[in-house]
Amino acid sequence: MPATRIRLQTGDDTTLAQGIAAIQDEMKLPLAFPPAVEAEAGQAAAQPRLPELDRTDIPLVTIDPPGSMDLDQALHFERRDGGGYRVHYAIADVAAFVAPGGALDAEAHRRGETLYGAESRIPLHPPVLSEGAASLLPGQLRPALLWTIDLDAGGEIAAVDVRRARVKSRARLDYAGVQQQLDAGTADPLWTLLREVGELRQQRERARGGISLALPEQEISVVDGQWQLAYRANHPDEDWNAQVSLLTGMAAAQLMVKGKIGILRTLPPPQPQDIARLKRTAQALAIAWPDGQSYPDFIRALDPSKDTHVAMLTACTTVLRGAAYVAFDGELPAQPMQSAVAAEYAHATAPLRRLVDRYVGEVCVALCANQPVPDWARAALPALPELMAEADRRAKHYERQVIDLVEAVLLAPRVGETFRGAIVEANGAERGRGNGHGNAAAHGGVVMLHDPAIEARVTSATPLPLGQEVTVRLAAADPVKRMVRFELAG
Repeated sequence: MPATRIRLQTGDDTTLAQGIAAIQDEMKLPLAFPPAVEAEAGQAAAQPRLPELDRTDIPLVTIDPPGSMDLDQALHFERRDGGGYRVHYAIADVAAFVAPGGALDAEAHRRGETLYGAESRIPLHPPVLSEGAASLLPGQLRPALLWTIDLDAGGEIAAVDVRRARVKSRARLDYAGVQQQLDAGTADPLWTLLREVGELRQQRERARGGISLALPEQEISVVDGQWQLAYRANHPDEDWNAQVSLLTGMAAAQLMVKGKIGILRTLPPPQPQDIARLKRTAQALAIAWPDGQSYPDFIRALDPSKDTHVAMLTACTTVLRGAAYVAFDGELPAQPMQSAVAAEYAHATAPLRRLVDRYVGEVCVALCANQPVPDWARAALPALPELMAEADRRAKHYERQVIDLVEAVLLAPRVGETFRGAIVEANGAERGRGNGHGNAAAHGGVVMLHDPAIEARVTSATPLPLGQEVTVRLAAADPVKRMVRFELAG
């Protein structure tokens, strides 16, 4: 599932830039690559291992946010004789550049994944690879893992194959531009097929009870000297493309489960108390959740063009707790399912940005060729779940710190003002929280503000009225400490 994305829409970002630099320093994040790693990456970039199979005949293209250089995926679609579709999905072959056990490999294992926070990015691999020689840039001959997935007329998987091939992307496109052409009826037929496949996969997702939490970007700007926060909803082609990525991850999981070796991304079903909390949040935001409506159907009914619905989507990410990686070799996992996908699933499509995808690709290529999984990949599988869990914790902590910074910067000029919201969590009395009432016990909880649509800590000298509309006063907003605190007013 995608992480929260924050994009700056102003040139006056000094406060945020300084705050992000402070977070990076506190977390001791590796901003630069060691010289030995850069040297090895440079040598690998100059001497890529190209596969014998030449599939430069496939007119692949990439579609990503504007300005993206780390291009993991390129795609193409065609109709199959007799009905259905053939999906070609080329994934950057990072293993063609990274020697097992080398300095570059060790550094990738140390980092685990690319970190994102506002406009900052701390990459998994040196840019000479991630934005250069390994990236599926247009007009460049590249080694790739070429997935060929046949779908029947209803969008279900009919056949899967993945093998190494040399490919060449024809163009680097962005979501807004493609969507504009689709809306105007001037798009290349390729994008009509993306829409057909994407919509069919969305139908299959609904049928199996899956959900997609497509979080919009948060865009921060300064208007008349005041920081403002707005949301940009996904274009439909972003969601269709996400379905192709999910399709590939499901295909990878099927191959590995059948072959009884690999690593899955799992997620247990949401707990009843998590759903109950989400229903309180929906009530607080005045969003109807009819009796009997399932959690997936409720998610699909949300409108990401509305700020309160975006806040609801963000709150829904709390049910993703418990996501994990599970490696197996010979004996299948006791719980192999990813409940949000409502299927077995693996991370397979972002090896430039996530370490585990390189191993998933390697296992799947071997299984499709009826060959043993390479010893270096097989030996690494048992340690990958904890390694990736630590990388995920680091990424989420970094993201959370940046979001806290953004909210503090946004609200700092408004200390003392009152806001309307609703209490979505009440935790009882908390001592020593500095609530402005001496040493008396403070009742703590969480308030969901209507404008700006964010969740924040709130304290009160009296019990908080769970699920009720309240007025709160902004008691403190400190960008240096990345802290925001409200108090119940009146």
